[in-house]
Amino acid sequence: MRKVQFANNEFYHVYNRGVDHRQIVMNTQDSNRFVKSLTYFNSREPIGSIAEFDRKTDSDEDKVRKPLVKIIAFCLNPNHFHLILEQLEENGISRYMKSLLGGFTKYFNAIHRRSGCLLQGPYKAKHINDNNYLLHLSAYVNLNNRLHKIGNRVSDFVRSSWKEYTIGTSTELCNKDIVLEQFKSRDDYKKYALELLPDMIEKRKGYKELEHLMFD
Repeated sequence: MRKVQFANNEFYHVYNRGVDHRQIVMNTQDSNRFVKSLTYFNSREPIGSIAEFDRKTDSDEDKVRKPLVKIIAFCLNPNHFHLILEQLEENGISRYMKSLLGGFTKYFNAIHRRSGCLLQGPYKAKHINDNNYLLHLSAYVNLNNRLHKIGNRVSDFVRSSWKEYTIGTSTELCNKDIVLEQFKSRDDYKKYALELLPDMIEKRKGYKELEHLMFD
């Protein structure tokens, strides 16, 4: 049994990493596919594979679906990911994560000619039961690649909702209002998050409440 029981209209930090610390995205195509999967598998009605769904219709109107969760923030690093989710439907997070991770693993194994598990066991989850924790965690997730000081060639594989929060993007994936409405402006939020970053970097090894990458 999962220790955290998911409830509707509650927020959760969901995360996992590659089995044996391996990369879960090997190139920009993989990263883009993972981000696309975040949207496509967020549906109460089964959609099959992304390729099958794309072939069904070219009409955006026909592609409007009832979501299982709201995605508040996300970060995809080369070997792990973080999500902040709000559950909308009974068992919504469980159903969403099963479709998302199962679909992405199937894609990854086919593309990279491998078999078996891609991720290290069941995904981890923590209930976000405090508003200050939600705000702090949004900064932690949005800036997670900087927290880990990811650089060199694999930095191209990073995807996060940081730009959505701070400047806006043409493609809006996240439901940011619960966080941004508590700040005067996007710049105000950006200042808040960046001011937290040095302390988060300093404390990362002992950050049991936020880091969760020890998987002990």
